Amino acid sequence: MDNDFLPFVDRANVRPVARQEGRSLLLRFDMDTVQSSMNLDDPCVLELEYTRAMMLFLLFRPAPRHILMVGLGGGSLARYCHRHLPETEMTVVEINPHVIGLRDDFLVPPDGPRFRVVQADGAAFVRVTPLQFDVILVDGFHFDGQPDALGTLDFYSACRTRLAQCGVAVVNMDSDAEICEPLLGRLKLAFDGGVTSILPEGGSNRVAFAALAPVLRSVLRTCHDRLQTLDAVHRQTLGRRSGEGLAWPPLDPP
Repeated sequence: MDNDFLPFVDRANVRPVARQEGRSLLLRFDMDTVQSSMNLDDPCVLELEYTRAMMLFLLFRPAPRHILMVGLGGGSLARYCHRHLPETEMTVVEINPHVIGLRDDFLVPPDGPRFRVVQADGAAFVRVTPLQFDVILVDGFHFDGQPDALGTLDFYSACRTRLAQCGVAVVNMDSDAEICEPLLGRLKLAFDGGVTSILPEGGSNRVAFAALAPVLRSVLRTCHDRLQTLDAVHRQTLGRRSGEGLAWPPLDPP
């Protein structure tokens, strides 16, 4: 593990550090923010509220065949999905080689038949890949926020193109209104209004869900029933969310 924050050449090559604080291993780009947190006693538990919120994609696709994740970070969602969705294939795209270089520290699964980490520009990957995905998780951040390339109308439209018909894109955003409102607007344009979002407690994130409008309406209408059909580990994970948890805001009309 590195002990000091080191100079960087550009945003895609910031060198993060892994620091143990209590019984957690944290991924940091600086001392002000935590990018990822791994519980050393139970590495697959999702410690940060926003990661549990992102797992609400299970209400759309409880048994996804293939997940694409843009942004590896400390691998929280990668570890969880690899362990608890054993029939699911997962491709993770990470632009920063220094983040990938910490994968063993954060117990990111090794590459194999159903899991792989690709070093590439996530926005470019989504545009050119011929693959289709049931779920696309967008959680790409550098040291000073979300990269511009992961918030354009072109990128969100490419995500829609790469999704299976009943698939869902989940986008982690900064909750600051000046930042997230333009992103939500572009996401709604790309998905013809099929977007809703939630504000997880205890952080500075907004998590948006984008799908075909009829699919999203169905999930919002039946979310509590869908939750009860999930495996116990997923119900427990989603149940750890603060408050009502599944009381999402209503879908804006298309």
